[in-house]
Amino acid sequence: MKKIIFSLAFTLIIAGILFTSCNSPEEKLDASKENVEEAQQNLDEAKAEYAEQYNKFKLESDEKITANEKVIADLKEYSKTKKSETRIAYDKSIAELEVKNKAMKVKIGDYKEESNEKWQSFKVEFNHDMNELGDALKDLTKDNKK
Repeated sequence: MKKIIFSLAFTLIIAGILFTSCNSPEEKLDASKENVEEAQQNLDEAKAEYAEQYNKFKLESDEKITANEKVIADLKEYSKTKKSETRIAYDKSIAELEVKNKAMKVKIGDYKEESNEKWQSFKVEFNHDMNELGDALKDLTKDNKK
């Protein structure tokens, strides 16, 4: 008798667990809708964050490019004071740096949204190129006379 009662109680407990743990198709659908909405919200937040980072980076880069343009204009004015034999080489260097500066402006303007890895790689490469250009401009202003 104890075995029958124990078996019956055990069967009822298992049946109760099975019925309460099973979700109806409607509940599964609601849960999946919530997951999709949450994923969409996360995607929208990530896109907004990316756009904010890109706009900030572009603004900073545009400021650096504008500063470089001002330095290049100053170098052109300074070039007029040099002797004619050194002015030619100096003007050539200035023209090369001006072309590089314009190329950097085009590069930042033409960048299209890609994956985060490509964005990070682009930022590193762009910053490296901007630093090299800035260093070249500074080196050009140094007077190598001793």
